[in-house]
Amino acid sequence: MEHEFIRALDEYFCAHYSDYVRLSAIDGYVMPDVLYVAEDGNIARRDSACMRLDRQKDAAQLLARFKAGLADTSFTFSFSFPTLRDKWRDLRDKNTFAKTLPTVLAHVSETVEGAGALLDVEPRFWQKMVKGKLYPEKNTVLALALTCRLQVSDVKLLLAVCGFEFRDDDVRDVVVRYLLEQQIYNPTMRDMCLAEYKIDCLPIRRENA
Repeated sequence: MEHEFIRALDEYFCAHYSDYVRLSAIDGYVMPDVLYVAEDGNIARRDSACMRLDRQKDAAQLLARFKAGLADTSFTFSFSFPTLRDKWRDLRDKNTFAKTLPTVLAHVSETVEGAGALLDVEPRFWQKMVKGKLYPEKNTVLALALTCRLQVSDVKLLLAVCGFEFRDDDVRDVVVRYLLEQQIYNPTMRDMCLAEYKIDCLPIRRENA
């Protein structure tokens, strides 16, 4: 029997995922009429949202076929190296990951040390990230958001100061945003949702790891 939170995730995914090239390649997907004749007689274009899976008659079957072909391709290292120019800019910039992180964690009564212990990131690299000597990659920020139960607004802020954002055309981003918006932080439920969409790239420390 399908879990209710998985069913809700599927509905959310169908309503938000927007990689229309991948969607249109699903066997059985019916391309909608994007162009139409408006009341004034001119050719108009419908919003691209009309191409999302929730607008398809057989959305459930199409989603199942989409899932069957999924593979996690969003692997990155936990960090990247700042350039010399980045380092000079960060000295003047108040909005950096290292300067923003303590405030964001304070909103959920978490410490930098405690947050690091929840991630599958080597402590020496985590310490360099929180000191601004390394930049966290997007997967690291998303893992931090889920393990520390961050508020969505704070996650968007952390992503922004790192040069990222939530993208509707990224499977990982849509699933993680659903978990955050619905506050699904229970490790078992969280991991079931991630596994449902073949997401195994996030550096989350598991209890049995």
